[in-house]
Amino acid sequence: MKINELAVTQKPRERLLSVGASYLSHAELIAILINTGRKGASSIDVANELLKSVESLKELKSLSINDLRKVKGMGLYKSLILIAAFELGERMHSGSVEEKIQINSPKDVANYMMGKMEHLKQEQFVVLFLDSKNVVFKQKVIFIGTLNASIVHPREVFSEAVKLSANAIILLHNHPSGDVMPSREDLITTERLRECGDMIGIDVLDHLIIGDHCYLSMVEEGYFD
Repeated sequence: MKINELAVTQKPRERLLSVGASYLSHAELIAILINTGRKGASSIDVANELLKSVESLKELKSLSINDLRKVKGMGLYKSLILIAAFELGERMHSGSVEEKIQINSPKDVANYMMGKMEHLKQEQFVVLFLDSKNVVFKQKVIFIGTLNASIVHPREVFSEAVKLSANAIILLHNHPSGDVMPSREDLITTERLRECGDMIGIDVLDHLIIGDHCYLSMVEEGYFD
């Protein structure tokens, strides 16, 4: 059935107006974004086919433009709209450096970075650079791949921190498995970077491991004692 053949109370846009976005299904929200379907299929049909092509919304978010276009009816324009919507959602979840995110606790770090890192399929080692008021003014991916103390060299971390005149840094990396327990290499790398920070006067405030909707703070778990 085409969208224009549905009763007014069943049309996605009208339902959004009458009951609010939180009451719409995933397919209805996607249908509103992509706007049109294809010959013989409504936008809701296309949205449902798109959802059936993945196991979860998490996986849908990770699809490339080419992956999205494999679903019949999803052209370049519609795919770009979805990619842009996913990116906006991520930014709203995590905030942005321009919003002057001040870090007062590990939870602040998690709230800021979880949306950016929990869905990554590869490990990324990220550094947040903070000023004297613990405000994040830059973030940088230092390394992509399995964390290893011999690969994540302090020079890469602290040369950037010195260049930026950072007062302190916070380390993060993700575990694609979802398990946030630190490995031996995680602990060795952290201790090595802390020692280097002490020597040059730039504090390593914490190291967070991001998992699937969860995180571990090495400070909270006592690894920084």
